[in-house]
Amino acid sequence: MIKHFLSLEWKQYFRSSYWQKSIALNILLVFFALYFVAVFLVMGFALLPVLKKFFPDQDPFIIINNYFFYWILADIMMRFFFQKLPVMSVKPFLTQPIKRSSVVNFVLGKSAMSFFNFLPLFAIIPFGIMLIIDGYSASVVLTWILLVILITLIINFFNFILESYSAEKELSILPLILIAGSLFALNYFELISFTDLLGSAMTSISNNSILILIPAAVLGLVYVTNYKLLREKLFLDSSLKSKAQEVNASNLEWTKKFGDVAPFMQLDLRLIWRNKRTRSSVFIMVIGLLYGLFFYPQPMYRDMVWFFPFIGIFVTGIFLINFGQFVPAWDSGYYKLLMSQNIKYEQYLKSKFTLMSLSVILLFVLSIPYVFFGWKILIAHFAAAVYNIGVNTHVILLGGSYNRKKIDLNQRAAFNYQGTGAVQWLIGFPLMILPMIIFALINWLVNFEAGIATLIILGILGIVFHNPLMRIITKRYLNSKYKMIDAFSQDT
Repeated sequence: MIKHFLSLEWKQYFRSSYWQKSIALNILLVFFALYFVAVFLVMGFALLPVLKKFFPDQDPFIIINNYFFYWILADIMMRFFFQKLPVMSVKPFLTQPIKRSSVVNFVLGKSAMSFFNFLPLFAIIPFGIMLIIDGYSASVVLTWILLVILITLIINFFNFILESYSAEKELSILPLILIAGSLFALNYFELISFTDLLGSAMTSISNNSILILIPAAVLGLVYVTNYKLLREKLFLDSSLKSKAQEVNASNLEWTKKFGDVAPFMQLDLRLIWRNKRTRSSVFIMVIGLLYGLFFYPQPMYRDMVWFFPFIGIFVTGIFLINFGQFVPAWDSGYYKLLMSQNIKYEQYLKSKFTLMSLSVILLFVLSIPYVFFGWKILIAHFAAAVYNIGVNTHVILLGGSYNRKKIDLNQRAAFNYQGTGAVQWLIGFPLMILPMIIFALINWLVNFEAGIATLIILGILGIVFHNPLMRIITKRYLNSKYKMIDAFSQDT
């Protein structure tokens, strides 16, 4: 039966329209996979000499075990964002004389073959070989390698439990980030030393092989939990029952102050709050607002003034970037209906512009406490906010006229590339890199104040010429109107 499943998987993969339409993308993914394999191999062989050089008085084996806490946190976060349970099209099998347990076990077994599980092997096996060459006991090293493999598989199956619970409760990524951040903070401020606890446990298990039964039992537990979760959902009618939800009607009277664009703003605000993907993007605003805390507390970054506008663009423009890059794809589900109404396209686009501009102003106000790290940072954020309103809003709306990818609003936002095309990648340069280059060049040739003034002047020029720019952008959208309707009508 397993052989039959593998045969069907192979045919499904290579006969799918996705494979035929995305050969270039698949080649690129293979290239990246080979790149990471090479990086991990080099890291595995080079790690022992590097640790000996920088920590000559400490045992490299102990150091690696202590730092596994950070690796586990990072691995869980990466898997939650990127790894999905490889569920087959199992419904046809449910009408066949095939045991449900066989289907579930195959799906779980297939997940163990994930690239995420194989990649660490290219680092830990070379590192283990180097340890044995250096004189470490072969039995200790082999037990340690087996332990790391078990931990990797535990994380693999734990991720699917986390994913299932998150989808069932419709949770955003924010709770996971807060929990991971709290564990990191507790360890960083030495309130609870997770590095020492985990490091001591791994060292003890490596030195006493019988203790490997403990992580093996944990692996069995998470596997059985996944098995029960999948088996409960594996029914033909599991997706037929619709979920009833009460609609919360919000009072959006304040939007009427914006005149004829108010109805469109109300639609956008309701769309943002009532759909899973757009609602998740609101929580990403919080992450973007805190982006500066990764850099400003460190003295080395406070001297890199040319980097301030880049952070400012991101902090004040996170909603603009995250929401604006998918205009008008947010409305792709009912775009045909929208275009059949007697509305002015310019009003539709101005509502998007107004919403993005308001978000920039709000985020700038909320980012004012960054002045604690210096007045130059606050001034750079102000210049970035003006540039975002005057330049980046128009750039991102113009980029949206080339958007042909439909979006499923029920999917989460974080690290979700559904609806993402070449436009979203190319537009990143004029949005974020270009203002940083302009500022860095003027700052180098003249001074900091001249660079700030340049960004502010560019932003003000964009605001002054807003109406002519919007007419050009609207014309571009009207020329692409029927191409968009056709693209958004396709099943993706």
